[in-house]
Formats: sequence, structure tokens, C-alpha cells
Amino acid sequence: MHTEPVDDRAKANEAPARDVPAPDAIVGRRREIAALRGWLRSAGGGAGRLVLCTGEAGIGKTRLARELAGMVLAGGCAVAWGRCAETEGAPAFWPWRQALRSLGVDPDGVLGRGEAQSPQDRFRVFEGVADAVGGIAAQGGLTVVLDDIHRADESSLLVLRHLADQVADARLLLLATFRDREPAGALARVLPDLLRSPAAVRLDLRGFDLAEVSEQLRHMTASGTEVAASDGDSAAAADDADADADGAEMTASATARLVLEVTAGNPLFVREIGRAVVEGTWRPEQPPRTVLDAVGARLDRVGPRCRRLLQAAAVAGRRFGIALVAAVVGEPVEECLRLADEAVAHGLLDRLGAGEFQFVHVLTRDAVEASLAGPEAASLHRAAATALADRFADDPAEHLADIARHWAQLAPYGAAEAEAARVWTARAADEAVRRLGHEEGARLYRAALTFGQTSTTDTERCHLLVALGRASYLAGDLPGCLDAAARAAEAARAAGRPDLLAHAALVLEAAPGQDVNALAHRLCEEALARLGAATAATATAATATAAEDPRSPTVALRARLLAQRAHLAFYAGEQDQLASQSTEALTLARRCGDDHALTDALRARQEACPGPAGREERLGLATEMLALSRRTNSARTAMWGELWRIEALVESGQLPAAAEELAGLRAAVEQVGGPVSAWHRDRATACVAQARGRYAEALAAGRRGFDRMRVIEPAPASGAYMALTYALACHLGFGAGTGVGSGFSAGAGSGAEAVLRQTFEPPPRFRAMAPLTRAAMFLIAGQPEAAAATYELAGPPSSWSLPAFFVLPGWVYAVLTVAGLVTAGLGRADELDGLLERLQAFRGEHASGGGVSYLGPVELALGRGALALGRLDQAVDDLTTAAGSAGRAGAPGFAAQARYHLATALLARGAPGDRDLAVAAARDADRVAQVLGMTAYTDRTSALVADLCDAGTPFGVRPPTDVHLPASVDGSAVVDGPAAAEPVPDPGEEMLSPRERQVARLVAEGLTNRQIAARLVISERTAQNHVQHILTKLGFRARSQIAAWVVRNSRDEQRMSMPAE
Repeated sequence: MHTEPVDDRAKANEAPARDVPAPDAIVGRRREIAALRGWLRSAGGGAGRLVLCTGEAGIGKTRLARELAGMVLAGGCAVAWGRCAETEGAPAFWPWRQALRSLGVDPDGVLGRGEAQSPQDRFRVFEGVADAVGGIAAQGGLTVVLDDIHRADESSLLVLRHLADQVADARLLLLATFRDREPAGALARVLPDLLRSPAAVRLDLRGFDLAEVSEQLRHMTASGTEVAASDGDSAAAADDADADADGAEMTASATARLVLEVTAGNPLFVREIGRAVVEGTWRPEQPPRTVLDAVGARLDRVGPRCRRLLQAAAVAGRRFGIALVAAVVGEPVEECLRLADEAVAHGLLDRLGAGEFQFVHVLTRDAVEASLAGPEAASLHRAAATALADRFADDPAEHLADIARHWAQLAPYGAAEAEAARVWTARAADEAVRRLGHEEGARLYRAALTFGQTSTTDTERCHLLVALGRASYLAGDLPGCLDAAARAAEAARAAGRPDLLAHAALVLEAAPGQDVNALAHRLCEEALARLGAATAATATAATATAAEDPRSPTVALRARLLAQRAHLAFYAGEQDQLASQSTEALTLARRCGDDHALTDALRARQEACPGPAGREERLGLATEMLALSRRTNSARTAMWGELWRIEALVESGQLPAAAEELAGLRAAVEQVGGPVSAWHRDRATACVAQARGRYAEALAAGRRGFDRMRVIEPAPASGAYMALTYALACHLGFGAGTGVGSGFSAGAGSGAEAVLRQTFEPPPRFRAMAPLTRAAMFLIAGQPEAAAATYELAGPPSSWSLPAFFVLPGWVYAVLTVAGLVTAGLGRADELDGLLERLQAFRGEHASGGGVSYLGPVELALGRGALALGRLDQAVDDLTTAAGSAGRAGAPGFAAQARYHLATALLARGAPGDRDLAVAAARDADRVAQVLGMTAYTDRTSALVADLCDAGTPFGVRPPTDVHLPASVDGSAVVDGPAAAEPVPDPGEEMLSPRERQVARLVAEGLTNRQIAARLVISERTAQNHVQHILTKLGFRARSQIAAWVVRNSRDEQRMSMPAE
């Protein structure tokens, strides 16, 4: 096989739009080629693959990739190549920049530059690449080849990992090659994830066998006799043509065996020996030990000036421009072109285009570089660094890492060289971070810290460590971030610089995890104290009592530190500290006029104003944040301002106004980009849509946001989606076709099962909320016993520590859950009474779950709790208020829900005129429920209307208190099994069997015969017979009379169970 490496025929920074297939036939690899054809066909049909092709250097990975490219091009599809630099010095995302450019996509438009504020911001780059590649693949199929990913920067590998999770459903084939003996560093960290991808397959390449070695040698010589002639004795010993032929064949076979023994079948090594055979320099008695030895022998045969040019080129890199190398060696370009042609003739270089060359293989370059003595190498690196800096002085961005690489080689030779290495490496690190290549930036900052350690000042070291800490945080390396911040603080103390100590503390500003919290808190406190002491020390006696200059940088730093300290207090649940420190931070930030400080302080203060009591202030903060965004032209700042405003409007029951604000949020998110900002848009859109009864829109937006965010931050993604799912299930239930709960768990039997199988660990602040939410879900799913057991896990209400911004929703969850348990006959009436007392303080408010869900007017929960306790007058008052409040808020679903429960309360009370009011409420509830598709209510509202409108229906022996009373927080739950306590005996009680009493309770909950059958695991006909028997025994004609009878007995039981005074 001819194993000439596959490389593009264009400039290194201008990869071709399409690679061309290799002109020579490939030797062997039939199994591998057949597999590639199969995967290519699958990708063409929409089932993409990630092929991880591995083997030692020279084994033919690139040659096989070239063969694949030929197949793809022959089929009329596009191919993109991204080649990783064989030496350090390439910019971040280098292989993807090449691949995008080869597809006609502007890499800067996709990868871009900018300041990231969190690790998640970089996902917009990943999605940008995925969108660009996926869009082209969708048009007609696409193959992307990434060559030598063992040399890739970690940022590039993370893009590949991101694509690996999406390729299975795309017309996309990804082929990545790497050396199996070099999966160290970045690849070692990412490779396990790549191999776990469902669409990934590993393709291991092995050395040639004897037949394949023989075939490759034949391809490289004119005939088998040439191989024989090169052996020395066989041609001279032959006396006739037959003997010549026989001897040649035997010698060729012997040569092939020897070559196989020497090379272990490595195609590149075989090629080098084949070339020696052709050139007549092959010595079987002295075979080269390695490929490098073989290349070194060939290098010895070129002229000294050509050798010098090749050595300079090897220092420059595998691919190089002749103009740069000419500057390094100090020769005219024309003379260097002639010398390069000499190297091409000796099989050491390939010509790529006008003035562009490359070594035929990376090992060829390595062998040439290995021929350099120390002083020669140093001289060439110095010349290369100087030439690059001069050549690209106007725009050095893409060459900073390469210049830094050359100076790094020179660092051991003197203090000036070490200083240059540190400066250029730090500049390269800055550029990598600007390109969002945070891992590469962190690597370069670490390298910069190793240069000139004895001459670097504490101040310089602190600046580098602060930058390293920030890059490490943005790369998701919290341990590295912590270490850098602690070391930066030590350097700041050594330098006597309180301001640098503040910057060290602020490295951790956006990472308030438990491990980070302690260090961040300590550094913030120390920096604040030292800044205060420094300010006092510099004040003169005359000015000691004067106010500090508001424009001083110290004021801005103090504001940012206080905002950070407040932020940490927020995560620790220290509400008092949060309130005081956020107030002081905002005061200082407004005074100093620093926009960065003001942004931090506004965010801290917004966290300090949760719930209805802080709503007006939050609206004011949102207005100030939006004004700041216009002044600074910051889309991210605008996004936060829009989110705060929408959340406050939802909480105040101004849903149409909140919906109008969504346009501004969408515009800001579009500019910010990335999946995290898109998640904020989606969860806000879903919340507003859910509140307004636009359930399909809420389901789509919520699921879209959940799918975006769960791969980045699973805890907030799952928590927000769980809250939305609960709110939707209250109106839609978990029935088939509702879509509620979709996305939580593949393979679950139902939406309810999918939701209830979730076991994600909530953040500490949500430890009480988690069981409350699950208990409510169990009720909706018709499992009150499981709901009761789960509710117990939250502990007594007096022990709950709810997040400040979730206090009101938390009490609403609790009231609705316990009301459902009381109605299901599982006790807890006294506990419900206490919960209602707590909720009284929020009358007139709307319950909203932190901008992710809406739970309606507080009176809706109060009314349903009162109804469960049989306090019918209170229930009627609260539910009437709730219906009107929901209607004015623009929440028709909650108005319908309130009217349904109002109708049941009116019927249960049975006062004069209540029946007419109940008919009107039920009709309104049914009309809205049917229009909105409130599947958890439609059967119940229609059944209630049918019962109420059944002309001539007598009320039987009981007062007119017929009622459909729901058993759960949403009216859709059912009771499984007999009630926990037997009702007080009734004249008709002894007439009913235990099963009939059980069915009666289910009728009272509003269940249809089909739903009763499903709950009790009986046929619908049997359920119908039970209901008919109950009607006959009690002398009733309507199901509503059964419900009234159950409610009456329930109230009697409660009165009988009350202790005597």
C-alpha cells in the first residue's frame, strides 16, 4: 500500500472545500473499507456515526480517511477536513476553524470571540458548530474528518463530544483519527465520553501481514525483479530467464519477510524501506531500527543547504510557507524554492500550492528536527519567533501561540528569553480565552507561570494566577480555580496589594458551590478588611473623616466584593446578611459609577428581594438593569432585566403585560446566544403560557428548555421542569396524549411514571421543597398513600427551610397536598388548619414559582383547603375571590378551576340560591375547560353540568348538598383502596357494602365509571352496577346526591371526632 499521508492541497489556514481521493490504490484494509461504506450508507439515511480510528504512527489512519473522502465525493456529498497541529502553537478550536472554512462557513462568525461570564456561555460555540455542520449535513449529507485528535486542544475535543451526542439523528459521518499510544492529556479526559456515545464506534488499525507487505513493496517498484536485484546476489547467480524469475520471486519473498520483521507491518516504515530498495540503498544486513532512522538516512543524502532549509521548516511546523522559512534561514525566496524542490525529489516534502509545502509525514518532520543540535535548534527558534512577530505585527492573534512556542524553547537560555516566553505565552493565553478556548487558555497560563520564576514579581504572578483562576472556572475546573485563587491571594499579600487580593476573591464570584463557598467567603472578608484599612491609612488627618472619593477604584472593588458576599449569603440561606450587604453594595455601585460593579450589585440586590414583599423593588431593579443595558449595549444585562420584569409581572397577576415583555427577552437572548440564555427564554415563555392556559405552547417551550439545559446544569433544569410539570398536570393530568412529564425518562410507561421515577438530588435549599413537590405529584397520579408517605419526608412544617423566593409557592404546595390527603380520608385535618393559617398572610397575592410556573391566586388554595375541612362559607368566599382574581389576571384556566370548586362548595353548602349560583359556575367552568382542553377537568365539569341540569331530579332524603368533591390538589386524583377511617354510622350506611362505600367516595371525588373501574381494577360494567346499587339502596336518582351524602357523613365524622370543651 502506498501510505503517503493524506493532506490538503491548500494553505494550512485555507483548507480546501473538498479533498480529492488518493490517486493510488489502497493496499489491504478491505474489512475497514467495508465497514466505512456501511457507516456511510447509514449516515446518508439519517443515522449518523462517530468513527474513532486509532493506531500507531504511520499505520495508515490518514490514508484510510483519504479513501473514505474519495467514496464520499464520488457519491456527490461534501467532505470537510480539520487537521490538528503536530506541534504546539495552533489557536484554540484550530481543527474546527479549518473544517468550517472548508465548508464555506466563516469560522469567526461561528466561533467568534467575547467575554464569557460562566462555563455555560461557551456552549453557544458548541451549538454554533453543531448548527453549522448539521445544517449542511441536512442538505445532502456531510462527512467531517478530524485528523490526529491526540494533538487537539481540549476545547476542540469538547466540540466533538457535543456533536457526538447529536450525530445519531443526522446525515453526518464524523471520522476522528488518533494514535492509540498517545491518548494522554486532553484526549485521555474526553475519550471515554466519546466512546460512550451511542453513535460511536472504534476502528483499530493493525500492521500489514506478509501478503500486504509484499503487495506494498511491489507497488513501489517497477517489478518483482527490481526487488530481487536490490538484494545483491540473485541477479548475478541467474543463468537463464526461468532461473532469474524463480530467484527473483524467492528473493522478493525473503525481502518481504525481512521487511515485515523489521517494520512489524507498519505501512509508513514499509514505504521508507521500499523507497530505499528503489534507490538501491537498502542493506538487509543493516536494516534501520525505526522510521526515524530510515528518514535520517535519506536526509543525509540531500545537500547541506537543503538540509538547513528542511531543519528550519521542521522548526516552523509540518506545514509551512516558503516565505517564512526564507526569513528564518536568511535566503532569498527563489533560492529556497529551488531547495524545497530538491527535498520534494528526495521524498521528504510534498508541494501543496504556490509557495506552500509540508513534510510527507509528521514522523518525517520529527526525524528532521531530531537531527538538530541544541545551539542550531535555539538559533532557528529565535529566528522563527522574530520572523513571525515581524510578519504578522499588525494582526498577530492567530500566531501568538506559535510565537510563544518558539520562545518557550529558548526560555532555558537566559533571563531575557524566559521573560519573552512568559509575556508571549500570557498573550497567547489571553487570546485563547477571548476565543472561548478556556482549557487552552488555562494550559498556557500555567506554562507562563513556569518561565522566569525567580525574576517574576509577586504582582506579575498574581495577575497570571487571577487569569488562570478565571480560565479554570470557565473551563469547568473548580479545583483548578480554587487552587489558582488561593495562590493569587498569597501573591497579593506578598505584594502588599489589597486591590489584587480583591481580584483574587472575585475569581470565585460565579461559583458558589459548597467547596468554593468557604474560600470565597474568607477571601471576600479579608479583601474587604484590607481595602478598608488601606483607605484609612492613606487618608490625611484633614480628610480622615471625609467621604471616600466615589470614583476611586477601591469603591468599585468594595461594591463588587459586597455583591459577591451577598451572593454567597443567598446560596447559604443567610437572608439578613444578603439584605444588608446587597443594600450596601448597590449604594456603593451607584455612587462610583462603575458599570461592572453596578451589574453585580443589581443582581445581588434582586436576590435579596424575594416574594410579594420585594416585588415593587424588583420591578425597579429591572428597570435600572434595562437602562444599564442600553447604556452599555449589553445584551446579557438586558436579558436579566427582562427576566426580572417578567417574573415580577407574573407574580403580580399581570399576565398580558408579562407576555408583551417576552419579545424583548427573545431579542436579548438572540444576541447573547448559547443554550443557557435560550433556557432562560424557554422557561419564562413556558411559565407565561402555562399561566394563560396555552398548554401546548407551554409544553413545547418547557420541553425544549429542559432538553437544552439538562446536559449542562441538570439540577436547575430538572427542578424548573418539575415545577412546570406539576403546574401543567394540575389542569391536564397525566393521561395519554397530554405530553405532561415527557422528556423525563425514556421507556416509562406513562407521564406520571416518568415524573415519579425522577431521583435527582436537589440543592440544599430545596431539600424541603423536593418531597412536597413529589407528594403533590403522587396525588395527581392517583396515589394518595404514596403522597402521604412522601410528604412525611419533609418533616413537620415548623422545621421547613424554604428558599426565600419559594416561600409562597412552598406553602401553596403544602396546602394543596394536605387538602388532598384530608379529602382522601388520610387525616391531617389539624395540620391543614395550621397551614391555612400560615397562608392567610398572602391573601390577595398570586403564587408563582420563581419564574418557572404559576399556581394561581392564593385564595384558590385557601378555598380548596377550607372546602376539604368542610368550612363551606369560607370556601365559597375564597373561591369566588379566586375566580375573579384569576379572570382579571388573564389566567382563564385558573378561573375555570376556581369556578368548578366553587360549584362544589355551593352545592355542599345548600343555602338558598346556592344551586343557581352553582349551575352558573359549573357552566362557566365547563365552557372554559372544554375550550382550553383542560383534560384533568373536562370530564368532571361536563358530568357536574349534566347532573345539575337534569330536570326533575329529586334530592332524596338529604338536604340539597349534592357535590362533586375532588380528592386531590388538582381535581384529577383518585383514591386507591378503602378510606383510613370509617364514617359515622348513617341510616343508609349499614345498607352499603364496604366496596359500595369505597365506590361512593370515588363518586364524590367526581370520577366517572371508567375512572372508577381503572382505579379499582374492575370492569366498567361492574363499576356501573355498583353505582346503580348505591342509588337504589339510598333512594337517590343522581350521582350528585351520592356525593352530597358522602360529604355530609364526612362533616358528621369531623364533628364527632372533635374533643369536648
